Amino acid sequence: MHSFEEIRAYIAAKHPLRINDPYLICFDVALERGKRHQGLYLAELNDEAGRTYLRVSTPIGPLTGMDARRCLRFNWEQRLGYLAVSDLDGSPYLHLCENRPYELLTAREIDRLVAELGPLGDKLEQAISQGGDAL
Repeated sequence: MHSFEEIRAYIAAKHPLRINDPYLICFDVALERGKRHQGLYLAELNDEAGRTYLRVSTPIGPLTGMDARRCLRFNWEQRLGYLAVSDLDGSPYLHLCENRPYELLTAREIDRLVAELGPLGDKLEQAISQGGDAL
């Protein structure tokens, strides 16, 4: 995968896109045999040196009332994904994220990221929302 258009085409062949913007797509991953779902966002990022990255993220829940120390401990313990804050509908939300440089991206790696971040994001959402499935 060498461009966002290749990534978009690959994902769109597998999932209906909820958002389909120039450098951002969003789709839902069905979990627990379709009883739950988790929205995943894929976006293109560039660093200062001009390298291009794919960010895969999923919203977990509102940041309000969250203990930053717990979030940082989670980040320390993770081998895949990290927690970050981004606005969602004008409010700060906790997101589970992962970035990959394009030169390392393959279809298999994208499938692995989706398969791991979707369920992990859903488990985190359930943990902070007492079992809800808003995202």
